[in-house]
Amino acid sequence: MKNMRLLRLASIAAFTLLTAYAQSAAPARSEKKSALDKATMEAYVRYLMPWDPRIEVKIADPEPAPMPGFKSVKVTGSYQKISIDETFYVSNDGQKIVRGAVYDVAQSPFADELKKLRTDLSPSLGTPGAKVVIVLFTDFECPFCKEEAKVLRDNLLKAYPSEVRLYFKEFPLESIHPWAKLAAIAGRCVYRQNALAFWDYHDYVFENQNALNDATKVTIQPDLTQFRAKIVEWAAVKGLDATQLGACIDNRSTEAEVDRSIADARTLRVNQTPTLFINGRPLPGNFPWEQLKTFIDLELQRAKTTGEEVEKCCQVSLPGPGKH
Repeated sequence: MKNMRLLRLASIAAFTLLTAYAQSAAPARSEKKSALDKATMEAYVRYLMPWDPRIEVKIADPEPAPMPGFKSVKVTGSYQKISIDETFYVSNDGQKIVRGAVYDVAQSPFADELKKLRTDLSPSLGTPGAKVVIVLFTDFECPFCKEEAKVLRDNLLKAYPSEVRLYFKEFPLESIHPWAKLAAIAGRCVYRQNALAFWDYHDYVFENQNALNDATKVTIQPDLTQFRAKIVEWAAVKGLDATQLGACIDNRSTEAEVDRSIADARTLRVNQTPTLFINGRPLPGNFPWEQLKTFIDLELQRAKTTGEEVEKCCQVSLPGPGKH
Protein backbone atom coordinates (compact mmCIF):
# COMPACT_ATOMS: atom_id res chain seq x y z
CA MET A 1 0.00 0.00 0.00
CA LYS A 2 2.83 2.35 0.93
CA ASN A 3 4.57 1.62 -2.39
CA MET A 4 1.35 2.36 -4.27
CA ARG A 5 1.09 5.76 -2.55
CA LEU A 6 4.70 6.57 -3.41
CA LEU A 7 4.14 5.55 -7.02
CA ARG A 8 1.04 7.73 -7.25
CA LEU A 9 2.86 10.72 -5.73
CA ALA A 10 5.76 10.20 -8.12
CA SER A 11 3.38 10.11 -11.08
CA ILE A 12 1.70 13.34 -9.96
CA ALA A 13 5.06 15.06 -9.47
CA ALA A 14 6.25 13.94 -12.89
CA PHE A 15 3.09 15.19 -14.58
CA THR A 16 3.40 18.54 -12.79
CA LEU A 17 7.02 18.92 -13.90
CA LEU A 18 6.22 18.00 -17.51
CA THR A 19 3.33 20.47 -17.58
CA ALA A 20 5.48 23.25 -16.19
CA TYR A 21 8.21 22.47 -18.71
CA ALA A 22 5.74 22.44 -21.60
CA GLN A 23 4.32 25.79 -20.56
CA SER A 24 7.75 27.35 -20.23
CA ALA A 25 8.92 25.94 -23.55
CA ALA A 26 5.82 27.02 -25.52
CA PRO A 27 6.13 30.34 -27.33
CA ALA A 28 4.31 33.21 -25.69
CA ARG A 29 1.00 34.03 -27.33
CA SER A 30 1.21 37.28 -29.30
CA GLU A 31 -1.26 39.98 -28.37
CA LYS A 32 -4.10 40.59 -30.81
CA LYS A 33 -3.51 43.43 -33.23
CA SER A 34 -5.98 46.28 -33.12
CA ALA A 35 -6.94 48.56 -36.00
CA LEU A 36 -7.45 51.27 -33.39
CA ASP A 37 -3.66 51.30 -33.08
CA LYS A 38 -2.51 53.83 -35.68
CA ALA A 39 0.63 51.93 -36.70
CA THR A 40 -1.39 48.74 -37.22
CA MET A 41 -4.06 50.62 -39.16
CA GLU A 42 -1.50 52.32 -41.38
CA ALA A 43 0.25 49.05 -42.22
CA TYR A 44 -3.06 47.38 -43.04
CA VAL A 45 -4.32 50.25 -45.21
CA ARG A 46 -1.01 50.55 -47.07
CA TYR A 47 -1.31 46.89 -48.05
CA LEU A 48 -5.03 47.13 -48.85
CA MET A 49 -4.95 50.17 -51.13
CA PRO A 50 -1.96 49.55 -52.00
CA TRP A 51 0.02 52.68 -51.00
CA ASP A 52 3.78 52.41 -51.22
CA PRO A 53 6.39 54.26 -49.05
CA ARG A 54 6.30 57.36 -51.28
CA ILE A 55 2.81 58.10 -49.97
CA GLU A 56 2.45 59.87 -46.64
CA VAL A 57 -0.34 58.32 -44.59
CA LYS A 58 -2.13 60.16 -41.81
CA ILE A 59 -4.50 58.30 -39.46
CA ALA A 60 -7.00 60.52 -37.65
CA ASP A 61 -8.23 59.85 -34.15
CA PRO A 62 -11.29 57.56 -33.97
CA GLU A 63 -14.65 59.30 -33.89
CA PRO A 64 -18.18 58.02 -33.22
CA ALA A 65 -19.52 56.03 -36.16
CA PRO A 66 -23.08 56.20 -37.53
CA MET A 67 -23.73 52.62 -36.42
CA PRO A 68 -23.34 51.04 -32.95
CA GLY A 69 -20.29 48.95 -32.14
CA PHE A 70 -17.94 50.84 -34.48
CA LYS A 71 -15.74 53.90 -34.61
CA SER A 72 -15.07 56.02 -37.68
CA VAL A 73 -11.43 56.48 -38.69
CA LYS A 74 -10.40 58.89 -41.45
CA VAL A 75 -7.26 57.93 -43.37
CA THR A 76 -5.52 60.42 -45.67
CA GLY A 77 -2.97 59.42 -48.29
CA SER A 78 -0.83 62.25 -49.71
CA TYR A 79 1.72 62.42 -52.50
CA GLN A 80 3.13 65.74 -53.66
CA LYS A 81 0.02 67.91 -54.31
CA ILE A 82 -2.45 65.03 -54.33
CA SER A 83 -4.47 63.95 -51.29
CA ILE A 84 -7.16 61.29 -51.04
CA ASP A 85 -9.33 60.66 -47.97
CA GLU A 86 -10.77 57.27 -47.08
CA THR A 87 -13.16 56.53 -44.22
CA PHE A 88 -13.04 53.18 -42.44
CA TYR A 89 -15.27 51.86 -39.70
CA VAL A 90 -13.42 49.93 -37.01
CA SER A 91 -15.17 47.66 -34.50
CA ASN A 92 -14.84 48.73 -30.88
CA ASP A 93 -12.52 45.78 -30.19
CA GLY A 94 -10.31 46.81 -33.13
CA GLN A 95 -10.65 43.45 -34.88
CA LYS A 96 -12.86 44.26 -37.84
CA ILE A 97 -12.62 46.98 -40.50
CA VAL A 98 -15.52 48.01 -42.74
CA ARG A 99 -14.92 50.13 -45.84
CA GLY A 100 -18.01 51.55 -47.45
CA ALA A 101 -21.00 53.81 -46.98
CA VAL A 102 -23.49 53.68 -44.11
CA TYR A 103 -27.08 54.76 -44.74
CA ASP A 104 -29.94 55.77 -42.47
CA VAL A 105 -33.32 54.87 -43.98
CA ALA A 106 -34.86 57.89 -42.27
CA GLN A 107 -32.67 60.24 -44.33
CA SER A 108 -31.63 60.79 -47.92
CA PRO A 109 -28.84 58.38 -48.88
CA PHE A 110 -26.86 61.52 -49.76
CA ALA A 111 -27.47 63.35 -46.48
CA ASP A 112 -23.78 63.30 -45.61
CA GLU A 113 -22.82 64.87 -48.94
CA LEU A 114 -25.54 67.52 -48.58
CA LYS A 115 -24.13 68.56 -45.21
CA LYS A 116 -20.66 69.03 -46.71
CA LEU A 117 -21.66 70.87 -49.88
CA ARG A 118 -21.00 74.58 -49.32
CA THR A 119 -22.33 76.82 -52.07
CA ASP A 120 -22.20 80.24 -50.44
CA LEU A 121 -20.29 82.83 -52.49
CA SER A 122 -20.00 80.41 -55.42
CA PRO A 123 -20.91 81.46 -58.99
CA SER A 124 -24.35 80.15 -59.85
CA LEU A 125 -27.13 80.25 -62.38
CA GLY A 126 -30.73 79.12 -62.41
CA THR A 127 -33.52 79.68 -59.92
CA PRO A 128 -32.78 80.28 -56.21
CA GLY A 129 -34.61 77.74 -54.05
CA ALA A 130 -35.03 75.30 -56.94
CA LYS A 131 -35.98 71.73 -56.11
CA VAL A 132 -32.86 70.40 -57.85
CA VAL A 133 -29.46 71.77 -56.88
CA ILE A 134 -26.41 70.81 -58.94
CA VAL A 135 -22.93 71.46 -57.58
CA LEU A 136 -20.17 71.11 -60.15
CA PHE A 137 -16.49 70.64 -59.26
CA THR A 138 -14.45 71.37 -62.35
CA ASP A 139 -11.05 72.33 -63.78
CA PHE A 140 -10.65 74.95 -66.52
CA GLU A 141 -7.77 73.03 -68.11
CA CYS A 142 -9.47 69.62 -68.14
CA PRO A 143 -10.72 68.66 -71.66
CA PHE A 144 -13.54 66.55 -70.29
CA CYS A 145 -14.66 69.48 -68.13
CA LYS A 146 -14.85 71.51 -71.33
CA GLU A 147 -17.25 68.93 -72.78
CA GLU A 148 -19.38 68.88 -69.63
CA ALA A 149 -19.47 72.67 -69.51
CA LYS A 150 -20.86 72.82 -73.05
CA VAL A 151 -23.49 70.19 -72.23
CA LEU A 152 -24.69 72.16 -69.22
CA ARG A 153 -24.60 75.58 -70.87
CA ASP A 154 -26.41 74.38 -74.00
CA ASN A 155 -29.16 72.45 -72.26
CA LEU A 156 -29.71 73.08 -68.56
CA LEU A 157 -31.65 76.33 -68.47
CA LYS A 158 -33.47 75.60 -71.73
CA ALA A 159 -34.85 72.34 -70.35
CA TYR A 160 -35.34 73.53 -66.77
CA PRO A 161 -35.85 77.31 -66.70
CA SER A 162 -37.06 77.35 -63.08
CA GLU A 163 -36.51 73.90 -61.57
CA VAL A 164 -32.71 73.77 -61.28
CA ARG A 165 -29.92 75.77 -59.65
CA LEU A 166 -26.28 75.18 -60.70
CA TYR A 167 -23.28 76.12 -58.55
CA PHE A 168 -19.74 76.29 -59.89
CA LYS A 169 -16.89 75.04 -57.66
CA GLU A 170 -13.20 75.03 -58.57
CA PHE A 171 -11.08 71.90 -58.27
CA PRO A 172 -7.91 72.60 -60.30
CA LEU A 173 -5.68 69.54 -60.54
CA GLU A 174 -2.33 71.32 -60.41
CA SER A 175 -0.26 68.16 -60.63
CA ILE A 176 -1.39 67.63 -64.22
CA HIS A 177 -2.84 71.02 -65.24
CA PRO A 178 -0.32 73.84 -64.71
CA TRP A 179 -2.55 76.85 -65.47
CA ALA A 180 -5.78 75.52 -64.00
CA LYS A 181 -5.42 77.16 -60.59
CA LEU A 182 -4.48 80.56 -62.03
CA ALA A 183 -7.56 80.30 -64.26
CA ALA A 184 -9.66 79.56 -61.17
CA ILE A 185 -8.16 82.54 -59.33
CA ALA A 186 -8.81 84.79 -62.34
CA GLY A 187 -12.39 83.51 -62.56
CA ARG A 188 -12.98 84.48 -58.95
CA CYS A 189 -11.47 87.91 -59.68
CA VAL A 190 -13.96 88.37 -62.51
CA TYR A 191 -16.79 87.18 -60.24
CA ARG A 192 -15.83 89.73 -57.57
CA GLN A 193 -15.92 92.54 -60.12
CA ASN A 194 -19.07 91.45 -61.97
CA ALA A 195 -20.94 88.30 -61.00
CA LEU A 196 -22.78 88.02 -64.33
CA ALA A 197 -19.53 88.36 -66.28
CA PHE A 198 -18.21 85.21 -64.63
CA TRP A 199 -20.20 83.02 -67.01
CA ASP A 200 -18.77 84.90 -70.01
CA TYR A 201 -15.31 84.20 -68.59
CA HIS A 202 -16.27 80.56 -68.00
CA ASP A 203 -17.33 80.17 -71.64
CA TYR A 204 -14.28 82.04 -72.98
CA VAL A 205 -11.74 79.90 -71.11
CA PHE A 206 -13.33 76.58 -72.01
CA GLU A 207 -13.90 77.57 -75.66
CA ASN A 208 -10.27 78.73 -75.96
CA GLN A 209 -8.75 75.93 -73.92
CA ASN A 210 -6.50 74.69 -76.73
CA ALA A 211 -5.22 78.19 -77.52
CA LEU A 212 -4.49 78.81 -73.84
CA ASN A 213 -2.62 75.50 -73.70
CA ASP A 214 -0.45 76.63 -76.62
CA ALA A 215 0.14 80.06 -75.06
CA THR A 216 1.47 78.58 -71.83
CA LYS A 217 3.75 75.92 -73.35
CA VAL A 218 7.48 76.46 -72.91
CA THR A 219 10.40 74.09 -72.53
CA ILE A 220 10.83 74.09 -68.75
CA GLN A 221 7.64 75.37 -67.13
CA PRO A 222 4.40 77.01 -68.23
CA ASP A 223 4.56 80.70 -69.14
CA LEU A 224 1.61 81.99 -67.11
CA THR A 225 2.32 85.60 -68.11
CA GLN A 226 0.86 84.80 -71.53
CA PHE A 227 -2.23 83.34 -69.89
CA ARG A 228 -2.65 86.50 -67.78
CA ALA A 229 -2.23 88.72 -70.85
CA LYS A 230 -4.99 86.93 -72.72
CA ILE A 231 -7.40 87.18 -69.77
CA VAL A 232 -6.74 90.88 -69.28
CA GLU A 233 -7.21 91.46 -73.02
CA TRP A 234 -10.54 89.59 -72.88
CA ALA A 235 -11.65 91.68 -69.88
CA ALA A 236 -10.98 94.94 -71.71
CA VAL A 237 -13.10 93.80 -74.67
CA LYS A 238 -15.93 92.88 -72.27
CA GLY A 239 -15.89 96.29 -70.66
CA LEU A 240 -14.47 95.11 -67.31
CA ASP A 241 -11.81 97.03 -65.40
CA ALA A 242 -8.79 95.27 -66.91
CA THR A 243 -6.30 97.04 -64.63
CA GLN A 244 -8.17 95.99 -61.52
CA LEU A 245 -8.51 92.45 -62.82
CA GLY A 246 -4.79 92.24 -63.62
CA ALA A 247 -3.90 93.40 -60.10
CA CYS A 248 -6.29 90.84 -58.59
CA ILE A 249 -4.62 88.07 -60.59
CA ASP A 250 -1.09 89.26 -59.80
CA ASN A 251 -1.83 89.47 -56.07
CA ARG A 252 -3.70 86.15 -56.15
CA SER A 253 -6.35 87.98 -54.16
CA THR A 254 -8.93 85.23 -54.56
CA GLU A 255 -6.65 82.25 -53.94
CA ALA A 256 -8.13 81.65 -50.48
CA GLU A 257 -11.57 81.23 -52.07
CA VAL A 258 -10.21 78.71 -54.57
CA ASP A 259 -8.37 76.85 -51.80
CA ARG A 260 -11.62 76.65 -49.84
CA SER A 261 -13.33 75.08 -52.84
CA ILE A 262 -10.46 72.59 -53.19
CA ALA A 263 -10.77 71.70 -49.49
CA ASP A 264 -14.52 71.16 -49.95
CA ALA A 265 -13.83 68.81 -52.85
CA ARG A 266 -11.40 66.77 -50.76
CA THR A 267 -13.84 66.60 -47.86
CA LEU A 268 -16.36 65.15 -50.30
CA ARG A 269 -13.73 62.69 -51.60
CA VAL A 270 -13.79 64.16 -55.10
CA ASN A 271 -10.83 62.71 -57.02
CA GLN A 272 -11.59 63.54 -60.63
CA THR A 273 -13.00 66.31 -62.76
CA PRO A 274 -15.66 66.96 -63.63
CA THR A 275 -17.67 65.71 -60.67
CA LEU A 276 -21.29 66.76 -60.20
CA PHE A 277 -23.53 66.44 -57.16
CA ILE A 278 -27.23 66.42 -58.01
CA ASN A 279 -29.14 66.94 -54.76
CA GLY A 280 -26.10 65.41 -53.09
CA ARG A 281 -25.77 62.41 -55.41
CA PRO A 282 -22.13 62.21 -56.58
CA LEU A 283 -21.64 61.74 -60.33
CA PRO A 284 -17.92 61.60 -61.17
CA GLY A 285 -16.96 61.98 -64.83
CA ASN A 286 -18.63 63.72 -67.73
CA PHE A 287 -22.13 62.69 -68.76
CA PRO A 288 -24.12 63.22 -71.97
CA TRP A 289 -27.19 65.39 -71.59
CA GLU A 290 -29.72 62.54 -71.75
CA GLN A 291 -28.13 60.85 -68.75
CA LEU A 292 -28.00 64.07 -66.74
CA LYS A 293 -31.61 64.75 -67.62
CA THR A 294 -32.57 61.33 -66.26
CA PHE A 295 -30.99 62.14 -62.89
CA ILE A 296 -32.64 65.58 -62.76
CA ASP A 297 -36.06 64.13 -63.61
CA LEU A 298 -35.57 61.50 -60.91
CA GLU A 299 -35.05 64.24 -58.33
CA LEU A 300 -38.04 66.23 -59.54
CA GLN A 301 -40.24 63.14 -59.36
CA ARG A 302 -38.96 62.36 -55.86
CA ALA A 303 -39.75 65.91 -54.75
CA LYS A 304 -43.33 65.45 -55.99
CA THR A 305 -43.85 62.14 -54.19
CA THR A 306 -42.03 62.94 -50.92
CA GLY A 307 -42.42 66.70 -50.67
CA GLU A 308 -38.72 66.99 -49.78
CA GLU A 309 -36.74 70.03 -50.86
CA VAL A 310 -33.00 70.73 -50.78
CA GLU A 311 -31.28 73.81 -51.36
CA LYS A 312 -12.98 60.08 -66.81
CA CYS A 313 -10.49 62.41 -67.46
CA CYS A 314 -8.22 63.96 -64.94
CA GLN A 315 -8.61 61.34 -62.25
CA VAL A 316 -6.45 61.90 -59.18
CA SER A 317 -4.64 58.79 -58.03
CA LEU A 318 -1.70 57.99 -55.81
CA PRO A 319 1.36 56.08 -57.07
CA GLY A 320 1.52 52.33 -56.53
CA PRO A 321 2.39 49.10 -58.33
CA GLY A 322 2.19 49.74 -62.04
CA LYS A 323 1.67 53.50 -61.55
CA HIS A 324 4.19 56.29 -62.12
